[in-house]
Amino acid sequence: MIVTGSERRISELCSSWRKEGLTVGLVPTMGALHEGHLSLVEIAAASSDRVVVSIFINPTQFGPGEDLEMYPRSIDDDCRAVEALGAFAVFTPDVNTVYPDDFSTEVHVAGVSQGLCGTARPGHFDGVATICTILFGIVKPDLAVFGMKDAQQLAVIRRMVTDLRLEIEIVAAPIVREPDGLAMSSRNKYLSAELREEASLIHGGLFAARQLALTGEKDCSLLRKAFIDHLRKAHMLSVQYAETVDPYTMLKIDKIENRVLLAVAVFAGTTRLIDNILIEPEV
Repeated sequence: MIVTGSERRISELCSSWRKEGLTVGLVPTMGALHEGHLSLVEIAAASSDRVVVSIFINPTQFGPGEDLEMYPRSIDDDCRAVEALGAFAVFTPDVNTVYPDDFSTEVHVAGVSQGLCGTARPGHFDGVATICTILFGIVKPDLAVFGMKDAQQLAVIRRMVTDLRLEIEIVAAPIVREPDGLAMSSRNKYLSAELREEASLIHGGLFAARQLALTGEKDCSLLRKAFIDHLRKAHMLSVQYAETVDPYTMLKIDKIENRVLLAVAVFAGTTRLIDNILIEPEV
């Protein structure tokens, strides 16, 4: 496996694969890889001939006071893990490579980037869209894999690829969870044992809301209430948002008629965790 921070090297490598008639799959990450990330690599390996994993902690998607400096870093372990799953290259650019001094472009995807994390983290999705556009331009993948845990990010990337006619297949990977239901996240490492135990209530609350919908409840405000009520059992969790939205447009939905995404952001102490569950109407 090749590990390089050189834009030219990774671009030439991917170009040589395409000339051989091989398909290229990209898994963009910020490192600190867990089983959720590794499932993306497995999906990419099953769907393409050559997998590139990018590891870049993107400063433009962090806001003031967020955890850019504290964000976990484990690049050697990450490289070993993805190599074992069949990755052919890891792209590890530095900030100056991605954003040279004369860099002056920002990609903004309207609509789907508004509300939810777009409101809670102003500018976040501009940073996400910009770095993904850069990576797509360097690697020129046939497909790219993103996790469904970051549902709004997935919607933003899908919209961007469609609008800009980038001809990249965006593959959505299911959420990978711990045995107690907590969605896997690099930020779970910040949690104390007590916070970690309480954080498992997030999935329980999502499940409670979904079960309510399965009884025939169509009023989304009651589903949101069921989630929030479930978390009242915790002493150190606080809900930042709990919204029912269309999974593709991120527009708010008040009554279940088609599939609905219940998307949530919860602070466990000072650590912000996001999660979601897809709710299908009864047929």
